[in-house]
Amino acid sequence: MQLVALADSNLREELLNFRALPDLQILWIENFEDFSQHPNADAFMDLLFESDSRKLVMLERMLPKPVIINSVVHALKDSGKQFVRINGWPGFLKRPVVEASCNDQETRGKAERIFSLLNRKTEWVSSEPGFVTARIVSMIINEAYFALEEGVSTKEEIDTAMKLGTNYPHGPFEWASRIGKRKIFLLLKELSSIDSRYEPARTLQTEAMN
Repeated sequence: MQLVALADSNLREELLNFRALPDLQILWIENFEDFSQHPNADAFMDLLFESDSRKLVMLERMLPKPVIINSVVHALKDSGKQFVRINGWPGFLKRPVVEASCNDQETRGKAERIFSLLNRKTEWVSSEPGFVTARIVSMIINEAYFALEEGVSTKEEIDTAMKLGTNYPHGPFEWASRIGKRKIFLLLKELSSIDSRYEPARTLQTEAMN
């Protein structure tokens, strides 16, 4: 099976964290336009996905072959119902389980085959902004920013307390830096349009925009 994949060096390294099996050949590309140069590939993966109308049209041309997009903020109703949507935020692809959404049962089976060749299991969840894990982590980060604004403690102390007290792999501010503060902010902003509990902290918004 040949998979054409677009990724930066960090996401590429994360995707190969468990080593691909010999039955999967990954052809790495550096530019989005290069997808069109490989019409005979078996599947396509865009880990640098942006919800852009022009790019969506180009990706739709590759269907009905599996098209896997790293779309954490935008649900399938916004990004194309026939795509496979995954949580590929920095740090999340290192896990042995891929969080994914897809509305087509046949495409799900093909995607599971691809991820099995990447030595991963697939956890299918409903197509909501943030999936499950990214939504939870974003809320933890947001609450840490509220605590910072209230003068509870410093970023460093909050990170240390959360790692020691809850056994988190990273403190909330470390997580924000690894994932990208703008990514966190955009997800919270999207979620807050549905539920005010997700309203981003002012300090987080300021840091995300700078």
